[in-house]
Parts: sequence; structure tokens; C-alpha cells
Amino acid sequence: MKIFTDNEQETVYEGKKLGRKLMPGSVVALFGDLGAGKTAFTRGVAEGLGIKAIVSSPTFTIVNEYPGDVPLFHFDMYRLENEDELFDIGWDDYRDRDGVCVVEWSEKVPGAFTSDTIIIRIEKLGDDKREILIENSGGLEIC
Repeated sequence: MKIFTDNEQETVYEGKKLGRKLMPGSVVALFGDLGAGKTAFTRGVAEGLGIKAIVSSPTFTIVNEYPGDVPLFHFDMYRLENEDELFDIGWDDYRDRDGVCVVEWSEKVPGAFTSDTIIIRIEKLGDDKREILIENSGGLEIC
């Protein structure tokens, strides 16, 4: 499924629509170049989950945790050398905590994902335009 957005607010909105459908234990793997809109999309997921916190990129901390009825665990794999480092920081524990895991720079940790992972690729088409490609919906009805 392809979605096109014309500005950051629309990218956030598409994330919000997805966030409303996510269940505890859901994993969303985001792919896209620097500046593609992965963090904006994640802000929307947080809104859709009812999280009021300001979502920022966890580039230097690897993971930011946002409490809520369904907590959000926002990962950024940019600084990791390999997926072993992700497992060393407790990836399996996060997956077992009944929250939603959203992972930026997922291409760095392909072995961390199972067949029910929601795969989303975001491509920058211009200054503000984005193409959001949902390759695997993880079994969710996404429209």
C-alpha cells in the first residue's frame, strides 16, 4: 500500500492512523534515509496510542520510552554496529513488555524482526513530499 504526503503534518497524521490500530506487542520497522520523516511518523504513532509526550529521535540513547496505556518504545539503530548490540540492550525484554516498538534504521537489524512485523518504507520525494510504502501490515487492516 502506498500513501503520499505533502507535508510533515500529513506524515504525522498517517502515523497517527496506524497508531490507533496497533496492539500491545506490535513492532513497526521503519526504513528510510536521513530526513525521510521516520521520527515524524513515529510522533504520529505516539499520538494514535494516546501518548501526550513530545517524541524525539533516540539517536544517542538508542531507545526512548513513552508511558501510556500502551507504552511506546522508540528505537534508533543508526549508531549500532550490528543486531547483536540490539539484543544486548534487551530487545527481547522490550518485546515482552506489552508495548509498541517502533524501530528507525531497521535495515541495520534485519534479524530482529519476525513475520508479523509491520514494515514501512518512507521515501523523500521533495522538500516536504513523502511516499510511505507499507510492505507488510503485520496482519492489521490498514486503510
